[in-house]
Amino acid sequence: MSVSKKSLLSLICALALSASATYSRAADIKGKVTAQGLRSAENIAVYVDTIPGKTFQPPAQHLTMDQVHLAFAPHVMIALKGSTVDFKNEDPVGHNVYWPAINHNRKLAHNMGTWPQGQSKPFTFNDLGDVPLLCNVHPEMSGYIIVVPTPYFALTDKEGAFDIKNVPAGQYTLKTWSEEAKPITQAVTVGASGANVNLTVKR
Repeated sequence: MSVSKKSLLSLICALALSASATYSRAADIKGKVTAQGLRSAENIAVYVDTIPGKTFQPPAQHLTMDQVHLAFAPHVMIALKGSTVDFKNEDPVGHNVYWPAINHNRKLAHNMGTWPQGQSKPFTFNDLGDVPLLCNVHPEMSGYIIVVPTPYFALTDKEGAFDIKNVPAGQYTLKTWSEEAKPITQAVTVGASGANVNLTVKR
């Protein structure tokens, strides 16, 4: 039985639309991190590692790292590579923010200088890795910015739970970062209903 050109074209279009819908379908990666030997399972970064052939545009809106009551707020922030962070100062004293390295690379150290209350300074993070924030004026201050390669990331809550939103269906590698624990990696497959993952990190 012969197939008309019109019918064949319709079939090709239907298959293309179906493939597009399958590719664009997104779901959540939910899970829990168990922390062994740590004070808390909170503020552990969980993120999808680099996806071959995919690049992601950083958000146009700047992120905000505040300084309030002699502390960085939030204590841990996750940022997509290329994101710009505005460092604010809400304290009635000057702060001098710097980081000695990015991902332990001392060549990427940076000192932002000192600025008073009510002002802010921007910085664009184009290098992947953990950025340990410190203050030359107040040595008790510390914080972290974790620069990641994809927009699929989350921080754990006090119970160690996390929820990475809107991840396209596919196979990926999850990575973790923690202030106290060693990083781990784990494969994950995201289907139409998402994925549930249990991770264990150790000091």
